[in-house]
Amino acid sequence: MYAPERQQEILRLARESGRVDVLSLAEEFQVTAETVRRDLKALDRAGLVRRVHGGAIPAGRLDFEPDLAERESTAADEKDRIAHAALAELPVDGSVILDAGSTVARLAAALPLECGLTVVTHALPVAARLADHPGIDLHLAGGRVRHRTRAAVDAWALRAYGEINADVVFLGTNGFSPDGGLTTPDLAEAAVKRALIGAGRRVVLLADSAKHGQEHFARFGTLADVDLLITDSGLGPSDVAAVEAAGTEVLSV
Repeated sequence: MYAPERQQEILRLARESGRVDVLSLAEEFQVTAETVRRDLKALDRAGLVRRVHGGAIPAGRLDFEPDLAERESTAADEKDRIAHAALAELPVDGSVILDAGSTVARLAAALPLECGLTVVTHALPVAARLADHPGIDLHLAGGRVRHRTRAAVDAWALRAYGEINADVVFLGTNGFSPDGGLTTPDLAEAAVKRALIGAGRRVVLLADSAKHGQEHFARFGTLADVDLLITDSGLGPSDVAAVEAAGTEVLSV
């Protein structure tokens, strides 16, 4: 297959699925990852795709948002490692806020039975995991529930988070970078995430390395708002240094 033919097929795949990644494309076309990166660079220069960390999205798709099932199955091993590392950041007999997101939901599922905490969340999957936990005093912030994320948004949720002070916020994001900050596709979700940051004494961001360099439509904070980023080892040394220079401690697991 000639390069123009391969690039046309890559563009078709990106438009159909909303995102392509380098390693999967290299396997599909039986070429090296570097060849795929050159293809994506050519498509990016032509304005047909936007390169993001590990792959590309179609041009004009800063609002692309995978559904809950897709996010649950993506980078599952990395998310499990991140979630278990986050257990060390739990306060003793304190209060935490758990954001919406597949990695934060994994943290909720990993909370030990002897854990005694006050937990506030606006995410239905998180609340479902903790509803029967014997040691958790669970508070569910209400509002309009977004079908794609199963998270409550808008005025009720914002008002609830404006009235509390939690020891630790465990935050999720669709994208992060020193320049682009913390971003997500939806403005209503971004407003709630911004409220979470303001409601916590300490903010811990749980994000796999594939989200590094991704920029979405709605920006809700900067890395300076985050005390600790827990990510996987896919984040390279130079990227770790850049994040830490922005004021965020990094734990790679």
